[in-house]
Amino acid sequence: MPYEPVFTVTPLLLSRVEEITALRERILGASVELSWIPALQKDTRTRNVHASTAIEGNPLTLEQVRALADGKELAAGDPRSEREVTNYFAGLRYVEQHVGEVRIGHENLFGLHRILAGEVMDQGEAGRYRTIGVKVGRHLPPGPDEVSPLMFELLTWWNDEAPGLSPILSSAILHYRFEHIHPFADGNGRTGRALALWELYRRGFDTHHIFSVDEYYWEDRPGYYAALDAVRLAGEDLSGWLEYCAEGLRQTLEKVWLRVQRLRVESPTKLILSPSQGRVLQLLRDHGSMAPANLREAMDLSKQGLMNVLNPLIDAGLVEKVGPQRTGRYALTHP
Repeated sequence: MPYEPVFTVTPLLLSRVEEITALRERILGASVELSWIPALQKDTRTRNVHASTAIEGNPLTLEQVRALADGKELAAGDPRSEREVTNYFAGLRYVEQHVGEVRIGHENLFGLHRILAGEVMDQGEAGRYRTIGVKVGRHLPPGPDEVSPLMFELLTWWNDEAPGLSPILSSAILHYRFEHIHPFADGNGRTGRALALWELYRRGFDTHHIFSVDEYYWEDRPGYYAALDAVRLAGEDLSGWLEYCAEGLRQTLEKVWLRVQRLRVESPTKLILSPSQGRVLQLLRDHGSMAPANLREAMDLSKQGLMNVLNPLIDAGLVEKVGPQRTGRYALTHP
């Protein structure tokens, strides 16, 4: 029996889809300099890795995840936590490299799971469906004998039926159904969120790979888990879950649009931002404001080197110095 998701396109869901569509078109149509796209992609990937692993309890901070992305070693590091993070970076690369897959099968899932869960599983084997029963909070997933047939049905739906829906809906449906089946002994949360992202990429929703909805789930973990549980309480009616995911995607795109607005420089003399200037703007966005010494340390620059990066941003009206001359701090002009 093929998988048939049950849901209603409520007025709220329809409104959210329309808002998301408008935001997406605005973002992708914005005149973001091509030199900026790799920096945006890197930042989004880092935030995605941090959020998705943090949901599962990984203790590393965003800055620590960013350091690992840059190939740096962490002082007094936790090997398992670091491995989870580096695995997820590798998993996202796998997803990006397989965006063009015409059909996705069991082996694709096994390959992704081996990357994400390699050497960090508490039970079971990476890249193989579970052979044991599991319990996830109050949810008792299907027995191990049911996993493979249910995943076959889900993959058939994903390949054949999902393209008939908006990717906003199909990615959320895929996300929930995968978590409901819970096909692996461990690592299902990270894998399910990676699959939802894969669907958005595969359907061309995020062609630049600059959207990271997992941050929304991480910042709203109780709501995220409650929304998953609510589907089961509603007899597998996905309507509420779709509304929740759409709201998360809408808020995510609003944040992306604000980032794009900050990074665009609309002036007669258009400023092409360097990666170093992009890093400064990102640090100021994350921290609110920073002292020159802290900026130099974060950027690994000399005093003159930092000023060489900052001066064009100040001249363009993107950054300003606030406070007294000696003890002032740098901040975004329009945070």
